[in-house]
Amino acid sequence: MRRLYILWSGIFKNNPIFRLVLGLCPTLAVTTSLENALGMGMAATFVLVASNALVSALRNVIPSAVHIPCYIVIIATFVTAIDLLMQAYLPALSESLGIFIPLIVVNCIILGRAEAFASRNGVLDSIADGIGSGVGFTLSLSLVATVREIVGSGSLTVWGDVAVKGINPGAVTLAILPAGGFITLGLLLAAINRIGEWNARRHGASAPLPINLDCRHCTLCPAGKPAAAATAPAPATEMKK
Repeated sequence: MRRLYILWSGIFKNNPIFRLVLGLCPTLAVTTSLENALGMGMAATFVLVASNALVSALRNVIPSAVHIPCYIVIIATFVTAIDLLMQAYLPALSESLGIFIPLIVVNCIILGRAEAFASRNGVLDSIADGIGSGVGFTLSLSLVATVREIVGSGSLTVWGDVAVKGINPGAVTLAILPAGGFITLGLLLAAINRIGEWNARRHGASAPLPINLDCRHCTLCPAGKPAAAATAPAPATEMKK
């Protein structure tokens, strides 16, 4: 049951793109087509699962003083493996994604899950977290890419085998340009936040507050909690004194 919750949390509650707003560089760059989005999502999922599992297995062996460099070496190893496999068996997709496959090494989602979860939990739980985060990332990329490709080119193609043409006769080229990526992502974020607010109120709860992306809410730095305590307002009794 715990692992199912971890899996569900990675897909929905802590979705890397729509909830944590991480990994936006590949999100904006590769979502010009659904093919690229699925390819990037599957590559990132493989690296997430493999690196999470290995980091968790070695969490009691890696010295705390050098844990970040060790995590980067582990992640880079799996990124190199998936990059070579894609060049060998999916050359067209590898060429289309280009530099963004090697850049998975510095993707904050991968390193963040290794540091925040895999280094503190067992192997099976870490694998579940990697699958959940990877599937959530893939679904988010696919949603953004589907909207951009339909609006921008009027069709939807998946590796040339499944093609739906003529969906949008009045295609808007802006959607597949860099500016269109920002606009599409912003509109989807607004829609998802609105749906979350409506769902919370439907169940009698208050609307969820927006996530504050500052140091007080960071899970990577142990100084996060002290920072939050330091910036918190003083109690009324102390202020009177």
